[in-house]
Amino acid sequence: MTRRIAWTLVVLTSVLLALAVIPLAASLTARERVSYRDSQRAATRVVAATAEEHLSDGGPATALRKELAATARRGDCAAVYDASARLVASTPCKAATGKEAEELVEDVLRGREPEPPENEGRLLAAEPAGDVREPPGAVVLARSAAPLDARIAAIWGWSAAIGAAGLAASVLLSVRLARWVSRPLSTLDASTRRLGEGTLHERADVGSGPPEVRRLAATFNTMAARTEALVHGHRAVIADVSHQLRTPLAALRLRLDVLAAGADDSTAAELAGAQEEISRLSRLVDGLLAVARAEQATPTATAVRVDEVVAERVAAWTPVAEERDVRLSTDSGSAALTVALGAGHLEQILDNLIANAVEAVPHGGHIVLDHCAAGATAAVRVRDDGPGMAADAKATAFRRFGSHKAGGTGLGLAVVHRLVTVNGGGVRLEDTPGGGLTVVLDLPLWLDRGREPAGGPRSLPVPKKS
Repeated sequence: MTRRIAWTLVVLTSVLLALAVIPLAASLTARERVSYRDSQRAATRVVAATAEEHLSDGGPATALRKELAATARRGDCAAVYDASARLVASTPCKAATGKEAEELVEDVLRGREPEPPENEGRLLAAEPAGDVREPPGAVVLARSAAPLDARIAAIWGWSAAIGAAGLAASVLLSVRLARWVSRPLSTLDASTRRLGEGTLHERADVGSGPPEVRRLAATFNTMAARTEALVHGHRAVIADVSHQLRTPLAALRLRLDVLAAGADDSTAAELAGAQEEISRLSRLVDGLLAVARAEQATPTATAVRVDEVVAERVAAWTPVAEERDVRLSTDSGSAALTVALGAGHLEQILDNLIANAVEAVPHGGHIVLDHCAAGATAAVRVRDDGPGMAADAKATAFRRFGSHKAGGTGLGLAVVHRLVTVNGGGVRLEDTPGGGLTVVLDLPLWLDRGREPAGGPRSLPVPKKS
């Protein structure tokens, strides 16, 4: 933005300077040429007036020679011609004689006013000696063009210097103005991005920039403060309620166990059903706590080896899967990839996905984990050959309590979605060819090739058999 504003102002100033300075310099140059020509013609007329007395009246040439000598001292060259275009007298300098001078004389004797040419760096001027219609002769005066060229060069030099100074001042002011406007906006943009990434305590600088930008920053800070208060309040309520429910649920389960120990068969069956509901409620509370922790996550990206984490989680869940007669494996052809995720997030994501798949797949089913590079992301897939999921169920799968299963809490995929998206990735559900469900994780690759994963990924505790 700074460059665009600066370049726009510089180009506009350059155009205005060009439109102002170039025509002014051209006008001064034309005026200088006219003034120089007028001065030369005036000097030529002085010599012509002296030559007329000699050519018309037949007077002595003393005055003419004095005038020619004075002309030579001024650095000019002059030549006097009679009515027959014959050279009568001239200065020692012969620049006023020659073919071009003779052509000028013939034009003057015919009563025409020729355009003065330039000869060997000198400007020629011709004037009739006497009456313009029938002059008794003509005078040609040659004057060096060096003074005129020097004045013209000075005009254009000063014009160029003024234009360069104006352009330099324009560049300086444009850059300062552009930075004054764009820097606070860039800072506000960075603050907005960090707030969107989960840094809820982020605030913008309200002390710099134009008044409109400062007001915008102040409004952003107000919005950020309210958002932080709402989010923290929401998380605190979920965490507090979930935590407070765990103790009475545990106490209620113990009481039911005590009652079931001395009850008859029918009562024990009812108490067993109540214990199942207590277990489901406990899982729901644990899920709420997991969601609260996931929503509070503002991770710092670390390098995580996908192949190592996948192998660890498969090894950890294999006993649970075998107990349910489910085969759990990885694609041995998967490449070694490193992704940028928060510490422990990939393990938690895979644990939730494998747990859901193991529960959904019937006996004799198969679950496969594989991964591959897909542009700037790594695609990690968890495929199963279970019953799959309907389209309406997929649409609400990542929402809290979106599960349509009777025994599910509807929070596992919500935790997965939160942990993936907070790290800048994406997650989607697809149908497995031949039947089943495939969860596809699009995780950002670790782009810093010069650094190795710090300590490698750490495994979560091995899940207990149910």
